[in-house]
Amino acid sequence: MPKFIIEREIPGAGALSAEELQAISQKSCSILQAMGPQIQWLESFVTDNKIYCLYLAPDAETIREHAEQGGFPANRIEQVKTIIDPTRAE
Repeated sequence: MPKFIIEREIPGAGALSAEELQAISQKSCSILQAMGPQIQWLESFVTDNKIYCLYLAPDAETIREHAEQGGFPANRIEQVKTIIDPTRAE
């Protein structure tokens, strides 16, 4: 299944409390459960004003549907074409 990176512009994201992040995560997971196994959240990275999320999904439209249902921004959605890491240099 294709992998996507989603950029979510959320001013003050880095200052969100653990409770606020938990609430966001719970909302996302409940929507994912309702949407079924065709979409999966892998992990997210929180910065000062953005959250970058890694998902598996059949297409970008499925990602947009999840964002719309949750009221989450999805300012940019990019499909991952390949992954590299330090072992690639060996």
